[in-house]
Amino acid sequence: MQNDNRLIVALDFPTADLAKKAVLEIGDAVTYYKVGMELYYAAGNEMINFLKENKKQVFLDLKLQDIPNTVASALKVLTALGTDMMNVHAVGGKKMMSEAVEAVRAEAEKLGIATPKLIAVTILTSMDEEQFNGLNYKTTISEQVVSLAKLAKEAGMDGVVASPNEAAAIREACGEGFLIVTPGVRPVGAAVDDQSRIATPAGALANGSTHLVVGRPITKAENKTEAAQAIVAEMNGN
Repeated sequence: MQNDNRLIVALDFPTADLAKKAVLEIGDAVTYYKVGMELYYAAGNEMINFLKENKKQVFLDLKLQDIPNTVASALKVLTALGTDMMNVHAVGGKKMMSEAVEAVRAEAEKLGIATPKLIAVTILTSMDEEQFNGLNYKTTISEQVVSLAKLAKEAGMDGVVASPNEAAAIREACGEGFLIVTPGVRPVGAAVDDQSRIATPAGALANGSTHLVVGRPITKAENKTEAAQAIVAEMNGN
């Protein structure tokens, strides 16, 4: 069965039982899953443990933002879970991100485990220009996203979360090897839902994205396995 670990499926469920059921239905078609606030607050480490026991990679999407010491301390605890990727908000600043990077690397080394990738959220993909203008930034969304991406790279982060629309500009500004994880990916013909800045799987990858986060087009599909395989096919130009 074809799979692609550049595809990350968002498990946006209110209970562990519903999330586990979806993972088992999808089967070997997906190897990477995102656990966000809703599911983590409902199920905690139980869901992380379930995914790791089933040989899945895990992106823990909690978007941490607080004073540097608090974020660093929280990430030390989360590193012990053995997740593959975690994130913070880039608007927390360079000091917060730098201390986060140091804390995660030091804790992983202390525990003798692989260091999880640490990425920074730029501007949420649900935000359009009208909402963005209400924040009184003196830039466009794209300019602000690239600025935050450059700051994240300077802080030692492994990459960013950004919409597919900004991926090409981030790649140009931050170079190869910098992760660009993009929500707001919708297969051809799928509903937009609450996303504003979107692209198809092939379009996002062509723009420079390294990982695509897809939720409802797979998790709400009648046949989740087929839906995942169709997106992998789109990703690979089939």
